[in-house]
Amino acid sequence: MDKIIIEGGYPLKGEVSISGAKNSILPLLFSSLLTDKPCFFDRIPHLRDVATTYKILKSFGVAIDEGEHQSHVQALSIKNPFAHYDLVRTMRASVLALGPLLARCGYAKIALPGGCAIGARPINLHLSALQKLGADIRLEEGYVIATAKKLRGAPIYFETPTVTGTENLMMAAVLADGHTVLDNAAREPEIVDLAKCLKKMGATISGEGTSRIEIEGKPSLSGVHYTVMGDRIEAGTYLVAAAATGGDVTLLGCDPEHVTAILSKLEEMGADIAVSNEFQKIRIQGRDLRNIKLSTEPYPGFPTDMQAQMMVLATRARGTSIIVENIFENRFMHVCELQRMGAKIEIQGHSAVIEGGVSLKGAPVMATDLRASVCLVIGGLMASGTTEINRVYHLDRGYEEIEKKLKGLGAHIERIRD
Repeated sequence: MDKIIIEGGYPLKGEVSISGAKNSILPLLFSSLLTDKPCFFDRIPHLRDVATTYKILKSFGVAIDEGEHQSHVQALSIKNPFAHYDLVRTMRASVLALGPLLARCGYAKIALPGGCAIGARPINLHLSALQKLGADIRLEEGYVIATAKKLRGAPIYFETPTVTGTENLMMAAVLADGHTVLDNAAREPEIVDLAKCLKKMGATISGEGTSRIEIEGKPSLSGVHYTVMGDRIEAGTYLVAAAATGGDVTLLGCDPEHVTAILSKLEEMGADIAVSNEFQKIRIQGRDLRNIKLSTEPYPGFPTDMQAQMMVLATRARGTSIIVENIFENRFMHVCELQRMGAKIEIQGHSAVIEGGVSLKGAPVMATDLRASVCLVIGGLMASGTTEINRVYHLDRGYEEIEKKLKGLGAHIERIRD
């Protein structure tokens, strides 16, 4: 099993290009199931989750021609709308096949999804909403089996905002008969990106980016040529890494508006930030940092996917910081690994209390999930001595060429392949 070795203490300096967004390209690829016409996607990151999505689509009979950061996808016919557990167990986003398959084929059998072990992420909101569109849903031996002669538009209210639930229902509703309204919908930029793509395919959608999305179903959709947005979580991660090492880094290819909450907290801590919206360019310079208090919230609040990164940054800041996790109940698993590096963190229910001004020291640590993995990478960059990070396959699910990009910024980092 691969591991990453980091010699810490070197400030990150230079420019880094942000890759296409993992959380956007996955639903975009599944949207190709909605049409028998060719779909072309650009700026596709090389990630484990993308490779898994290709395998799932191919298992349905979809033809895929993969290029360098692009692909040609065509679901001319769907021969087998069945996603086996062996394919979906590592990636929760596999549930996004459910809505498109049901809308296009009237049938889908999808294994209950896996992914990071960060807490319960039930798909009951997806299923109850699809039932309101007329689907018959049953659970058998770990699989969701959904059938519908024809989906029909309906008003849907999500008890809590759900990103994948909103995306799944958007894709189901674009081929349903009549009008669908999604209330208390998630507002993330990745949902807006999916809506833009679907509209280029001929769908009628309004309200994306707000809590109320309206969709008028169409009999069919056309193909599309679409470029995925930049990854705001990857961007946030490099911003934090620069601040954590006292560096000076310029990010290219991420819309600053997508990381407003992250930039605001970094500025509150004392980082020096310059933004160019026109050129999608962000420069950050690490400074003497102050403590913070933050709570994770649905977009446009502070993203849960940046909580672990901010926690390791807080160990460098003056004073005591408090981070409250409101999204997932089991997303503090990185704490014990940071403590191995000398961090002074106390968990109090859904809150973490972090004592700042602590000098981390390199240690052998183990990654537990995607964002915890990169939190430990940042810790290794900050620490004195050598840090060995094990189980780094999580990193490959969401960060493209992270060692190469960090090396380009001056980090002393190597991957040891087993």
